[in-house]
Amino acid sequence: MNSVLLFISGPEIFVIFAIVLIVFGPNKIPEIARGLGKGMRQVKDATNEIKREINDSAKNQGIDTDIVSDINKEVEQVKDNIDDLTGPIKRNM
Repeated sequence: MNSVLLFISGPEIFVIFAIVLIVFGPNKIPEIARGLGKGMRQVKDATNEIKREINDSAKNQGIDTDIVSDINKEVEQVKDNIDDLTGPIKRNM
């Protein structure tokens, strides 16, 4: 299985992990991982807050933000139309 993460394969990840282990030592790795996890969580929370602010502003301005449901409705209509067209064809086969 190829890793898509930063275009790095398995052996390359192992080499990077070994270098990190040598440079920081086994005692610091859990602390570094916690720091990275907290940082990623803060980025995720900030992103969610920005999305929420954009949605709230759009709703206050009367802009429809439910694009996904509109797209799903259109897709369902197209499927129904295709089924209506192909129904007689399928029955004849």
